[in-house]
Amino acid sequence: MSQDRNDDLQPDSMQRRRLLQGAAALPLAGLSGLALAQAAPTAKVNTTKLAVTDTEVTVGQLHSGTGTMAISETGSIQAEQLAIDQINAMGGVLGRKIKVIKEDGASDWPTFAEKSKKLLVNDRVACVFGCWTSASRKAVLPIFEKENGMLYYPTFYEGLEQSKNVIYTGQEATQQILWGLDWAAKEKKAKTYFLVGSDYIWPRTSMKIGRKHIEGHLAGSKVVGEEYYPLGHTNFNSLINKIKVAKPDCIFVAVVGGSNVAFYKQLKAAGVTADKQFLLTISVTEDEVLGIGGENMAGFYASMKYFQSLDNANNKAFVSAFRTKYGPSSVIGDVTQAGYLGPWLWKAAVEKAGSFDVDKIAAASAGIELKTAPEGYVKVHENHHLWSKTRIGIAQADGQFKVVAESPELIEPNPFPKGYQ
Repeated sequence: MSQDRNDDLQPDSMQRRRLLQGAAALPLAGLSGLALAQAAPTAKVNTTKLAVTDTEVTVGQLHSGTGTMAISETGSIQAEQLAIDQINAMGGVLGRKIKVIKEDGASDWPTFAEKSKKLLVNDRVACVFGCWTSASRKAVLPIFEKENGMLYYPTFYEGLEQSKNVIYTGQEATQQILWGLDWAAKEKKAKTYFLVGSDYIWPRTSMKIGRKHIEGHLAGSKVVGEEYYPLGHTNFNSLINKIKVAKPDCIFVAVVGGSNVAFYKQLKAAGVTADKQFLLTISVTEDEVLGIGGENMAGFYASMKYFQSLDNANNKAFVSAFRTKYGPSSVIGDVTQAGYLGPWLWKAAVEKAGSFDVDKIAAASAGIELKTAPEGYVKVHENHHLWSKTRIGIAQADGQFKVVAESPELIEPNPFPKGYQ
């Protein structure tokens, strides 16, 4: 973070210039009515007593800055702050600069619930960018719905949920899991699958959906093993022995957080490497590989909507701005990029609605497009999920992924797929 601290020492004009340069190719949706909206008095754009003044709007950030999930969530914290800084450099939202109150969920679901209530009830934040695991999201959802807050949730997840009070900027299962398994069956000729996950709602529900797809939609395919381990688990030797005995065509993995470091290092130590075994993960991004080590992931595959290596102008501008702020060795994963979308989508919805009121933002969100999102293009569906593409990347020794496949079209989000519930 030394690069970030150095930024704070620069003259305001230099900071503003760098932020605006980084924002040059970024979403400008909703800006057409900005001049008019800037003149609107606070009483008109804030009728529900949120933390909004004539010059400032307060939002919350709620992620795990500590604990086993910090390896995954730190990138989201950084990306959301980058977006907020860029928006402020452009003049803010409805003429108001964004102030951030940061809270640490500490990889503990009751703590997430407690902190979400503080942000919504005590701090009266206009929205919250936060959570990573489905367990944390499920812990805070009743509070957001009761207090009528708005959460921008960045993680790929199992679906089977839709709320007026959440904008899901990551993918749901039909976009990430089903497309990835179809690719594995078609391109890798996989017929037998060993399912591995951390032991909480997202991996278990994802693997339930995966099993139904494998056994019900992939002709001649079957699951030959299924195992779950607690968050933070570090001894996978018994699991690896089971995998060796089962000899699956594909290890399908949803291990999260710090456990990934032990899992992939132990796979390599046991001789389970990419030249001998096809592995497809739906949970390892560049953020996790930073801890795992590229040499321990090389040759394995991931199904995601975003990889840092995407070759488009939007992404190049984003990566450059991110590295300028957080250092040249910084990496960016799928959830980090999805976290970055949150403040831009909120800004666009606020300006489309002409209000910070949550009900108006919820109603205005459907149909919002970000044509210059780093992943390429996204659009908010009426179910509050995003239309997006899915991609397959193969891990490289340098910690990046090479994209080897991409869905030809945007995939419509379908959080309640028939036959998978």
